[in-house]
Formats: sequence, structure tokens, C-alpha cells
Amino acid sequence: MSQTADLWPDVKKGFAHVHQAAHILGNKDHASGSTIRRRYRKLVQAIEQDLPTSGELRPSLAHFLKVTESYQPGLFHCYDVADLPRTNNALEQLFGSMRHHERRCTGRKVASPSLVLRGSVRIIAGVGTRLRSYNGAELAPADLNAWQEIRHGLEKRRQARALRHRFRRDPTGFLQRLERILLKATLPV
Repeated sequence: MSQTADLWPDVKKGFAHVHQAAHILGNKDHASGSTIRRRYRKLVQAIEQDLPTSGELRPSLAHFLKVTESYQPGLFHCYDVADLPRTNNALEQLFGSMRHHERRCTGRKVASPSLVLRGSVRIIAGVGTRLRSYNGAELAPADLNAWQEIRHGLEKRRQARALRHRFRRDPTGFLQRLERILLKATLPV
């Protein structure tokens, strides 16, 4: 006990900081995202001030600050958006549930190819409709150009997938067509 006695003040201070972070992010008083952000920023500033005097705990607290900084942009949305999961585990559970229902509806043991192909749209639509129902006016695209870009990207992936099937159906014919295109491109005009 006497060998580690010098470490205890730093450990107590570090534990107090981490405990306070958990308390702030737990948000038992249901404060808004901006309030939580402001409280958390004060905590981060306190940790930064204690960093030079934190002894053996300095690398751990520096790592805590680094990780906090990397999560900062998306850390507080869950306090302003109702039913948005607060943790990665909750998000993974939400998407896992989505995959489970997809497999159950289709009878597949793995995710359907269409989920892989159109996942960027289907998963968002599936998760969004779990929260509430939408009417036709809400489903109309607000930005037609952005909607067309999404459609173009989906169509590009669909075409690339269709091209793979040509090789599987007739490998010899597919390779012969490629050779003709290649030879045509290399011959002088």
C-alpha cells in the first residue's frame, strides 16, 4: 500500500474527471445538446488544466482528451434528436435489428444483395420509418439535384453488379469480346 500511495491522488483526480464525464453524458436532467456540450467543454478545459500536474496519469488523460476531440462533432446530436441512440452499441443493435428483419422477410441467411446495393438509401428509410410515418409531401425530395446524384450512384452500382453476371454466364464469350475491344483499340487507324 505504501508503494502506491503517491499514485492515489492522481488516480482519484482522474477517476473524478471520468466519473463527471459519464455523469454529464448520462444527462439525467434531460438538458439540450448545447447545454451538454457546454458542460462537457468545461470538463475538458478542467482536464487540460490538470494535465501538467497529473503525474503518471498524464498519458491516459491525454488519450482521453484526444478520443473526446475525435468524437466531438457527433457526440451531442443524440440529445437534440429524439430516439437517436446514444452509443455505438445502440446504433449497432439498431442496424443489426434491421439486418435481422431483412433476412427474415426475404428468407435469406445473409443480407440480400439489394441491401448491399441500395443500403445507403434502404437502411436510412427503414430506420426512419420505425420512428414515425411519413406522408407524400414529406417524401418528395427537397433538393432535386441531390436526389438525382443519389439515384445516379445507385444506378452505377447496379450496372457494375449486372456486368459481373455477364462473365459468370458466359466466361469464354465475355473474354473474347474484351479481346476484340482491346485489339481494336491497339490497331493503327
